[in-house]
Parts: sequence; structure tokens; C-alpha cells
Amino acid sequence: MRGLFHQALWIALSAVATLAGTAIVSPAQAATIVYVGNCESNDIYVFQLNRQTGELTLIEKVPLPGIIKAGGSTPMAVSPDRRLLFVATRGEPQSVFTFAIDPKSGKLNLVGSGPLVDSMPYISTDHTGRFLFAASYPGHKFTVSPIGANGVIGQTQQILENQTNAHSILPDPKNRYVLAATLGNDLVNVLKFDAKTGKLEPNAPPSVSVKAKTGPRHLIFHPNGKLVYLLGELDGAVHVFDYDPAKGQLQEKQSVNALPSGVTGRIASADVQITPDGKFLYSSDRTSNTLSSFKVSPKDGTLSLIETLPTESMPRSFSIDSSGRYLFLVGMRSHQMSSYQIDAKTGKLTKLKEYAMGKIPNWVQIIDLPGK
Repeated sequence: MRGLFHQALWIALSAVATLAGTAIVSPAQAATIVYVGNCESNDIYVFQLNRQTGELTLIEKVPLPGIIKAGGSTPMAVSPDRRLLFVATRGEPQSVFTFAIDPKSGKLNLVGSGPLVDSMPYISTDHTGRFLFAASYPGHKFTVSPIGANGVIGQTQQILENQTNAHSILPDPKNRYVLAATLGNDLVNVLKFDAKTGKLEPNAPPSVSVKAKTGPRHLIFHPNGKLVYLLGELDGAVHVFDYDPAKGQLQEKQSVNALPSGVTGRIASADVQITPDGKFLYSSDRTSNTLSSFKVSPKDGTLSLIETLPTESMPRSFSIDSSGRYLFLVGMRSHQMSSYQIDAKTGKLTKLKEYAMGKIPNWVQIIDLPGK
């Protein structure tokens, strides 16, 4: 009873304290943490997620030190053991910050920073946590960098040039192949990956083409590892592929429009995510400021549209928690994040709340803490 009284007292007192309009509470019991990167204010907002209600509580704001010039985005990646957060900066200097994640609170402690050879809108790690992949849209390249024993990124060890408007790079679930999207030439490139050395080399065949002006942007794997979903930035469609994990080969079988009717002008779709159970998929579009929901066929992984909803202004990144119950999306123009609850039966979204962010929020990363 005494412990319960102290807990209730702390919650009551914490409700009084606010920071930028968001209550601050002790994160001691946190299990799930939401990180938001703000590229203009050069900081990371750290939130604790209440899994029962979907409510977020701000834990801290962490500055990205030494930024001379802000960049267009702050892509993030988490180490496989969920103890390190990597944050890339696209301004000056172009580098990757490594933060140690406190396993109990989710708070961040800067470990150090390592160099990037260009402006990178996307980063990811291999499944051993020894190598960092990066894609450079303006530099037309993919790179591989070693991750040191202390978590700091080392000098780039491999550069793949002439990758037209490289936009994302992601290892497959078995860590044998890497898929890399190049927007400018409408390709999904497939690379063999040597997990011992970190070396990438073209697969056979080295790529698969999609229709002209698709603009391959982001891709994700189905939890079963046998399907890949690609978002076209320029056509506003989600493209579905069968994936052979033994050979690293892709076969497109469906393309589904993710835009509301009446959209005109240059399309700028942004992100695609799937629920952990593989039942529902979502995509965001910056032209129409919408968030689309799809049902994933349990038979073959094809998609059927559920609904398209208005959302934050210029939605870029969003993420889904490991329970598959909540979705969090940031708007670059609104400087806000919206939270949604996902209906487990229908996949429909119910908006829960809006949260003020820093300047130009652009990336959302959610982790379950590794614990004690």
C-alpha cells in the first residue's frame, strides 16, 4: 500500500510539472520508448508510451551537439540489441551520432559521433550490429561503415557509386542480402552481404525494375520474410513483391494506389510500415497530407485499401509499436506528432492525440527497452 501511495503521489505531482506543454514523469517503469528526430531544432524528443492508453509522456529533450548547419532530415536506426540509437545528420557536419540507451529509462547518453561521406536520408544496421548502411539521395551512393566496439561509427569502408537518387537500404531478415531502392532509375537493387566483412556485392540478377516514374523510396519486409512492400514516392502506390530469401530474388505481383482521388501535381509519398503481426499496412503521402490503411491478405500478402485519412501537414515518418496497437506520425510543416490507435480486427485508425514537437520533426523510432 505504501508503494502504491508513493506512486500515486508522484503521478499527481508530475502532472503539475510541464515542459513545452507536456507532462514530465519518472520513466522508471517505462517499457516502450518513442524517439522523434527534429532536424531544424537539432534535437531528439524522448517519450514514454503507456501501452494501456497510448498516452505519451515526455522524458527529455536531447540536443545534437556541434551542428553548424541544419539538414533536411535526421534518419535514425537502432542496434539489434536495442542499446544504441544512431542518428544521422544531413547538414554540417555530415555525421552519425551514437547514443547509449538507458535500459531502464530509455534516456539517451551521447557516446560519440562518426563520419558520413555524404548527405544520407536513410540509415540502417545489419542484424549483427557490426555495420551501418546508408543511402545518399543527392550523392547517388550507398555506403557501409563499421560500428566500433563502443558503438561509434568508423570511417566508411565501402562506397557503391552511381546509384541514382539512392533512397533507402535495408538488410533482409536473414542478413544474407540487402535491398536498396534507387528512386532516379526505378530500381530495387539486391546486394549480397558478407556479415563477417561487411562487404556488399551485386546479386544475380542485381536488381528488379518497376514501372517508369514509380520513384522507389522506402521498403519493408513482411514479418514472414517472404514478401516485400515498396512505396513509390512519385506514383503514390505500394508495390508488392514475392521474395525468395534463399536466392535474394524479387517478383512484383501487385501495385495498389495509396492516394485519395483528385490528387494533382507532383506526388511526394513518404513512408510505409506494417504491423508486427503482418495483418495491416500503412503509407503516408506529403502531397495530400494523408495516411492510408491496407488489409494484408493472409493468403498471399496482397493489399486491399481500408481507408485514407487526413493527417499532419507534410507527413514524413511514422512508426508502429511492437504490440501493433499504436501508430505515431510526424508532420514536418505542422511541427506536431499525431497518435492513433489501430483496431486489431479492422485495421482502422482512431486518432488519439496531437503532441507538439521541435522544429521540423521528420523521423520516429520506437523500441521496447531491453530491461534490467
